[in-house]
Amino acid sequence: MGIAVHQRRLMAALILLGSSAAHAQEEESPSLPALGAASDQASVVGVSSGGYMATQLAVAWPERFSGVGVLAAGPWGCAQGALSLALNQCMMTRRGLPSLDDLEQRRERYASLDQVGSEAALGELRAFVWHGGADATVSPALGDLLTQQWQRWLADPDQQLRYVLRENTGHGWPVTMPKDAPIDPQEMGDCHNGGGSHVLACGDDVAGEMLAWLYPEREVNASDGELRAFDQSDFAVKGFADTGYLFVPEACEAGGCPVTVALHGCQMNAEAIGETFVRYSGLNRWAKEHGQVVLYPQAENSMANPQACWDWWGFAESTWQINPLHDTRDGTQARALMAMLDQLQSEPANQEAATAQ
Repeated sequence: MGIAVHQRRLMAALILLGSSAAHAQEEESPSLPALGAASDQASVVGVSSGGYMATQLAVAWPERFSGVGVLAAGPWGCAQGALSLALNQCMMTRRGLPSLDDLEQRRERYASLDQVGSEAALGELRAFVWHGGADATVSPALGDLLTQQWQRWLADPDQQLRYVLRENTGHGWPVTMPKDAPIDPQEMGDCHNGGGSHVLACGDDVAGEMLAWLYPEREVNASDGELRAFDQSDFAVKGFADTGYLFVPEACEAGGCPVTVALHGCQMNAEAIGETFVRYSGLNRWAKEHGQVVLYPQAENSMANPQACWDWWGFAESTWQINPLHDTRDGTQARALMAMLDQLQSEPANQEAATAQ
């Protein structure tokens, strides 16, 4: 009798498990689509660790981008593969400021090995750098160094570089919130102190200002748009979450729109703050008005990366590497992010078939 009851209970549990698995499978996010996005005029932007990663991608593949935007981050290569430097010289400056000459030697060494892009391609980019003057997480002096770095690289810094130091603003991404936004004010960070979600209720449309600088000749091509979740498992590497986000205006469904890769900062992934950043950064509003696809990859927290940062110091690389290559074309996360861009810029299967016929 006891055995029969146990068997019935086991069968019921298996049926429930199967039902739950089927339900979970039904709710799985779709794969990242092939949109036939424009292969030129892509941009990469980011805040904090996402800002460091944005510069890493731009330096590694300058020929793939036309512009880069960085908020609340320091110079390229700053951590040099060491967490101690990341904490003590690239956020706070207890060890003093990093040497731009040393970092340039690092970039030139990589360039000699074809691990980053050419100096000529790097010099053609447009760059936007923003930093809060009251940033207590990443010293404003580091934003100034990043600006100096871009001044060295760009062919005509006066025409290609914009630097904004926002006084009395903390660490994060300032936004202007729509009046009808269904969001709890507590989900927003304080403009002066930062904190919270690091999405700062400052009344500043930094996203619009940045994209207008990176795309100075773009005309208005207004349409509605949709924010979609997608499955990141096709690009799974250390530090990546299961789900990413993609904003696609209706005008871009047929292809031909440029892509902006938007990288959140530490503690700003969807697991930590929900959809606050991917919905209210201001990027989607500009994208709807001008016909731009916005990709929001997502990092996850782990023992090696408890705050879900992007890899700007080498945690995602093999531990046996003396010099982790996170800030090169061989970087684990960098390759995966570029594979996402490749997917968006590839032609849909039905379009490829039609072209073949």
